[in-house]
Amino acid sequence: MEALRNKVAIVTGGSRGIGAATAILLAKAGADVVINYHSSEKDALNVLAEVEAAGRKGKVIQADVRNTEDVKRLVEEAVSEFGKIDILINNANINFAFKPFMEMTWEEFSYKLNNEMSSAFHLCQEVVPHMEKQGEGKIVLISSGLSRTPSQGFVAHGTAKAAIATFAKYLAQELGPKNIATNVISPGLILTDATKDQPAQAHEMLRSLTPLQRLGRPEDVAGAILSLVADWNKHINGAYIPVNGGLDMS
Repeated sequence: MEALRNKVAIVTGGSRGIGAATAILLAKAGADVVINYHSSEKDALNVLAEVEAAGRKGKVIQADVRNTEDVKRLVEEAVSEFGKIDILINNANINFAFKPFMEMTWEEFSYKLNNEMSSAFHLCQEVVPHMEKQGEGKIVLISSGLSRTPSQGFVAHGTAKAAIATFAKYLAQELGPKNIATNVISPGLILTDATKDQPAQAHEMLRSLTPLQRLGRPEDVAGAILSLVADWNKHINGAYIPVNGGLDMS
């Protein structure tokens, strides 16, 4: 049985890393996929080729999820192409200032917080009416282990991702009666373009402390996302699921 037979999914930040792995896996599970990207068109087209190779339809849509008009257009184009939206994966990476709190300006801090929450807020407001109309839907918001376990320099990122996790609880409560489930995936360190330039010794330290004795890959996060949106998963709502190999079991 295909886990996502005849479903339509939007994956923001779908051209690289976790988003790309997720778009491809959802297609392999039976979904048609909207691949949103900001600037990596070539990578997005490569993901589209993989989606089509899996026998599903895909559509590449450029949109900056920090821009409310772009978000509206993204959803409108997705519905125009496929007629519905069953799944939203809110994954797009919002860059942030990496520095200690006392060296950070309010503008740097609020940039991350505002854009992280604005993109999630407006995407959900745009897709929920379509999910309501069809009587069901699945929303997955990507947080971070840094939302619960602080690390030097990540105050803006961790705080914004903690806001995402709390936001998801409120959506889960309010949208649950409409048969729309909202859950959070919280990755630890995942080996992507965004982390490949970090110091090798830091990666090795984290690997050695991880019970599964390896760092995460984008496919690990994609698998967790699929487990939340699969057709057979009908009763998980408001969950916060870490994907970190057991490094943090809070």
